[in-house]
Amino acid sequence: MPFRGASAEAFGIVSSELDAAVRPGSDNAAKVGSDLFAVAAVLRSEPGLRRVATEASHSPESKASLVRSIFAGKVDDVVLDLVATAAGRRWTTGRDLGLALEQLGVVATVRSAGSDTDRLSDELFSVGRLVKDNPSLRDALSDPARSIDDKRGLVHNLLEGKALPATIALVAQALAGTHRTVGVALHEYERVAAAEHGRRVAEVRVAHPLTDADRQRLTDALSRQYDREVHLNVVVDPDVIGGIRVEIGDDVIDGTVSNRLHDARRQLAG
Repeated sequence: MPFRGASAEAFGIVSSELDAAVRPGSDNAAKVGSDLFAVAAVLRSEPGLRRVATEASHSPESKASLVRSIFAGKVDDVVLDLVATAAGRRWTTGRDLGLALEQLGVVATVRSAGSDTDRLSDELFSVGRLVKDNPSLRDALSDPARSIDDKRGLVHNLLEGKALPATIALVAQALAGTHRTVGVALHEYERVAAAEHGRRVAEVRVAHPLTDADRQRLTDALSRQYDREVHLNVVVDPDVIGGIRVEIGDDVIDGTVSNRLHDARRQLAG
């Protein structure tokens, strides 16, 4: 999520610290991500701590010292330094501190996938589609009567041995984080995974699966158009009848037969 004002500056500083400490494939990346998620959860659940850690009238040194005393020995040393740095900065709203740490946790978890980032993106997209297309699974993951641990157990049973550890960790976080739905969270995590390699994500809808050659041609064309690499998520949707529909960011390129038929019907009706 974009931050504003003081929070944008603070997030940039802490992000740079994470970049220096955790590179793609780093041995500690998964632990750093997990610990950042845990600290963000504590800040969400403890408004008193969040208020003290972000109170502008307290000195940066005192706030950094406070969070160190609370989390020392409980999180990775890298996380302890990141949280102390974050607490020592000014934030536009107190809520932004936890949101920033959660976002950095996503980045660290993505980096734990190392060279498997493309596979991670594909798996996040596939899980998102599975949740969207399976009402019983969607209801189970959104049921307020079920505990987070219960839902995470369901995710582990579903994905264990079939998906990357980073995928499982991010899907589990999607259940407990700050995004409105699991689907929204997974879409954002997928965007982060692509951004780690300077890429954009395009969702492509077609009536039939693309051949490898067609997929490569489309990837090359979109990469030239947007002046950066593009990662394709292909959805086979018989409703498009023929042609292709591409969504990339806020842009929609709709060359499907169904869209042309819709336009023709509209013109006839007019």
